[in-house]
Amino acid sequence: MKIYFISYLTIASVIIFSLSCKQQVENVSLNGSYGKAIDTVSAQTVATVISKIEGKDSIDYIVVKGKVSEVCQAKGCWINVISDADTTSQEIFVEFQDYAFVLPKDIAGASVYIQGKMFRDVTSVEELKQNAEDEGFTPADIAKISEPLIEISFMADGVKIVK
Repeated sequence: MKIYFISYLTIASVIIFSLSCKQQVENVSLNGSYGKAIDTVSAQTVATVISKIEGKDSIDYIVVKGKVSEVCQAKGCWINVISDADTTSQEIFVEFQDYAFVLPKDIAGASVYIQGKMFRDVTSVEELKQNAEDEGFTPADIAKISEPLIEISFMADGVKIVK
């Protein structure tokens, strides 16, 4: 009886794993929409939302339109988004909520809408100096670190690719 239960459990695990792998493959199709549906009418530019987060820790819900400057080449599990118009503007580092989806790895240069929560990540001068020391930087290079690093990040629950 115990052997039948273990066999059943093993077969069920294989089936579930197979289906989850198939789901991941389907998530990287080129249909253009991933995660939750996005109302593109309310989208704001990268420059606008970066100015809106000044003085705040986060913005809970926002839709942003921009251009993909870089994509995770391992899995497509993150992207960097810049302004459509100004390629020298600050990047927004985008991850996907609960790893619910991944994006195609060949979308650099494509326009996208991202929807979710935007927040500021601040790395203190002390932490930057410690990281530099850990990485073997010279004492002269470490002494040059004088300002915290402020990065804009985004946890997206939906992405729409517009090639």
